[in-house]
Amino acid sequence: MAREKQMKRTHSSVFAKREVSPPATKRKIESTTTREAVANFFKPPSKKPFQHLAWRTVDNSCLVAKYSTRPPVDNQAVPVKKRVAAFDLSGSNFLTRSLLPKDGTLILTKSGNTFPRNEHDWKWWNHCVPGRIKELYSKGYQVVIVTNQKKVLLKKVGKGAIGDSKSLTIFKSKVSMILKDLDVPLSVYAATEYDEYRKPRMGMWKLMLDDYDLDVEGVLDLEGSIFVGDAAGRPADHSCVDRNFASNIGLKFYTPEEFFLGKPQEGVEAFNPKNFILDGTSRSSLPFPESHGQELVIFCGSPGAGKSTFFWKYLEPLKYKRVNQDILKTRPKCLSVAAEYLQAGDSVAVDNTNADPETRAYWVKLAKEHDVPIRCVYLSTPASICAHNNAVRAANPRLESLNPEKRTFLPDVAFRSFASRFEKPQLSEGFEDIIHIDFQFEGDPITRELWAQHWV
Repeated sequence: MAREKQMKRTHSSVFAKREVSPPATKRKIESTTTREAVANFFKPPSKKPFQHLAWRTVDNSCLVAKYSTRPPVDNQAVPVKKRVAAFDLSGSNFLTRSLLPKDGTLILTKSGNTFPRNEHDWKWWNHCVPGRIKELYSKGYQVVIVTNQKKVLLKKVGKGAIGDSKSLTIFKSKVSMILKDLDVPLSVYAATEYDEYRKPRMGMWKLMLDDYDLDVEGVLDLEGSIFVGDAAGRPADHSCVDRNFASNIGLKFYTPEEFFLGKPQEGVEAFNPKNFILDGTSRSSLPFPESHGQELVIFCGSPGAGKSTFFWKYLEPLKYKRVNQDILKTRPKCLSVAAEYLQAGDSVAVDNTNADPETRAYWVKLAKEHDVPIRCVYLSTPASICAHNNAVRAANPRLESLNPEKRTFLPDVAFRSFASRFEKPQLSEGFEDIIHIDFQFEGDPITRELWAQHWV
């Protein structure tokens, strides 16, 4: 018992000697907000410090920077109608054999790399660029920059990520340096998504007209306005979006070599969708000879060639049943459904690409098994039109006349895959007939006007 009491005394004495920590207190966080910033926040707008550059984002897609000067740059010649001088930006670097930069409009990389290393890796395309832009402003032009920037992410990616992405931070810093060097009132419009704002589509132009109140009738001098860009469809160019952008709007187009250096125009065989529009609103005769008995019809054509449109316009009214792998997902399922239709006495149209003889052989075999003739409808739509159709329908999901099935944008791999496998269909494969269809767009005036624009 005495031993037990001794242990208790020893145990309690240990606790008695142990120091008890004081209760935790909140650590004081030093504010990074300065008194000046707080004071500016409560100042009326007229008394706040002047900001040369203001940024905003439209529709979570188009990035807009507006640069202003104070005091304003003296703009002596202000015409009755406002002319616009629009420029692509660019920033990559590619030199041709003539040593003239081919991939840039206002700027190039200072390092000589194809793509910039950082926000400081830029220089003017030519030493005369800043002077020419200031000259345009002094003559009364509204100067703007319109650029596709698909590599700029507006937000950080990842769980819990907030704030600007690294690519956006770099882009803003570079644009800020460019505009500060120019020191001319202008706006920059940057399309970061594949949507209505991306050139050659006119979203950035329409946004600019609204920003500067140039969308009022009689205010804009379109004939006197210009657009300068390097994507002009020349052999060394990466695309033709700048020339097509100008064409959509009706602007006089120049390459940087033409506008800044006075070089002669290069001949370019530009794609024009208007060349593929049917003269009338519809064909004068049925392009598909009607069969008077049960049959199997298969299409052969690239994605975007017009296969589904052909079915709904010409075969569905004749009560053909449609089999489509985009809907049924697998070839075995397509063959099974087609067999059921044939067994029921229906004629069938196979709305797939059917690029090669091996694929088409499945359908020839099925026709023989059901003792029905098989014909092939070959749609030889050019690749440029297929890409155009793909873009038009994806950009107009709510317009039934252009996209009745709400198709989304197909990636380039779908077109490359077809091209790599394609072999022109032959009668020797077992077809009773091959009907060759050249593409011609049909539609009402509003649909034709939309389709006739450049979208790629």
